[in-house]
Amino acid sequence: QVQLQESGGGSVQAGGSLRLSCAAHGATARSYCMAWFRQAPGSEREAVAAIFPGGAPTYYADSVNGRFTISQDNANNTLYLRMDTLKPEDTAVYYCAATSSVGGRYYRPLRPVQYNYWGQGTQVTVSS
Repeated sequence: QVQLQESGGGSVQAGGSLRLSCAAHGATARSYCMAWFRQAPGSEREAVAAIFPGGAPTYYADSVNGRFTISQDNANNTLYLRMDTLKPEDTAVYYCAATSSVGGRYYRPLRPVQYNYWGQGTQVTVSS
């Protein structure tokens, strides 16, 4: 059974930084597609960043490209999301997700339904 545990959320002023962590238990993270999603009140859950072990390029949503960085520590089986230059519109609950469906180098799952393991979510609040 795969379990994902997020940490690192909180409140920050616009322009600040946060780093989210996602510890993966019961799975070797580097063998899974790993992603960060977020969901703001009244909005659908959207992919923010994702890593694909099949060889596809790392994904970043246009709204965070250049400000957020996804990375993976294979030794500690942990996924990270470094968030810099935060904006009020980044306020949301952030979720770590994983899927064992890796596919080839063109496979880039970005829809929530394509992920079968989820963390509990961590709140990020950015004030102006």
